[in-house]
Amino acid sequence: MATADEIRLIRSQLGLFPDAETPVSLDEYQQFTTKTDKNKRPGVAGLGFVLLGLFGEVGSLLSELKKKQRDRDSYVAYRDAVIEEFGDVLWYFANAALRANLSLSAIAKLVPADLANWEYHGREGASTFVDLQTTKAEFSGPRSTMRVERRLLALAGKVGQLMENFSNKKFKLNRDALSANLVEIFRALIAAADDADVSLEEAACRNIAKAFSRWPLERKWGALYDESERFDEDERLPRRIKVVFKEKDVDGKKYVFQQCNGINIGDRLTDNRFEPDDYRFHDVFHLAYAAILGWSPVMRALFKVKRKSCPKIDENEDGARAILIEEGVSTWVFNHGLRNHHFRSIKSLDYSLLKAIRELVKGYEVEDRPLWQWERAILEGFRVFRKLQEHRGGTVIADLNKHTLTFRAPK
Repeated sequence: MATADEIRLIRSQLGLFPDAETPVSLDEYQQFTTKTDKNKRPGVAGLGFVLLGLFGEVGSLLSELKKKQRDRDSYVAYRDAVIEEFGDVLWYFANAALRANLSLSAIAKLVPADLANWEYHGREGASTFVDLQTTKAEFSGPRSTMRVERRLLALAGKVGQLMENFSNKKFKLNRDALSANLVEIFRALIAAADDADVSLEEAACRNIAKAFSRWPLERKWGALYDESERFDEDERLPRRIKVVFKEKDVDGKKYVFQQCNGINIGDRLTDNRFEPDDYRFHDVFHLAYAAILGWSPVMRALFKVKRKSCPKIDENEDGARAILIEEGVSTWVFNHGLRNHHFRSIKSLDYSLLKAIRELVKGYEVEDRPLWQWERAILEGFRVFRKLQEHRGGTVIADLNKHTLTFRAPK
């Protein structure tokens, strides 16, 4: 059962949807940061870590502008990247202020004093991100002009000044001095967003969506993609898939064979690489995607359960391109894991990896799966892969209803 605070946080997520009527409030967003805060040091004790994050995200924002100025029209990801970075800057700024016992709404009241263009109606006494910015029907940015460059450099300078001051032990105990620095940073952030033509409301809402995709208040699996009545029962992935992996030596070369219900399925597999790395066991990752995500065009093809009763789904979601996408994700993630000891003793994955996967599957049904499910699928896949490596085979059971992947050693 969600607490009253969590219910209010869930309500704020309405701002992510087209029919939302209430913008996210400054203080509500600030409290939201506590729900996705992984900093183990509480209060002011953890402020240094948060400031490192703030400095890093402002640097990333500058980097995006640099890429756009260098690559111009070829850098098509600029809009989404800049809005995401603004959201990340907001998160660290809001969290830093909270740890200093300063509310965003209180800081906002101090911002207008020296902000040259604060004359727009509604900005004084701002309580939402919408109130903070120039009144306009919509934001068409982000821009990449020299004026934006100056604004972002000024923002970086203000953050750098706070970092320098914070390194002084006496400054850490001076709440008024810290407050003054935070006001200057917020002023520079709003000015940069205005000139870049970026909506801070959109940046905040996207940040909420990203954070809850990774660390949700409540973990909901979502319906399996073939549960709909429009699909024939014979076109559904088996809800419990039991596959036996056997490694055999054939003419001096090692292959992996797979059996389901005593019948050989798929092709015998090698590593397809000069340097052996046991990729021949990689079908365990397709089983992990099926179990955790309810998605695997590869498994659909293998078990001949493509959704042919719906030609468009059959062609676009279960077709050759979707299969190639899944194989590409599997290979790319495997190579990433190979460089990281197959994620042994790792309980979470870096965001850049999960974000890249989200981009790879964009346009396919599985793009609606949250990041935490992808993380679970990858880590579970590698956990069982390591077991297959250790025992040189075994039985893997993918349960789509329970969203589990289990391993049994060969007898």
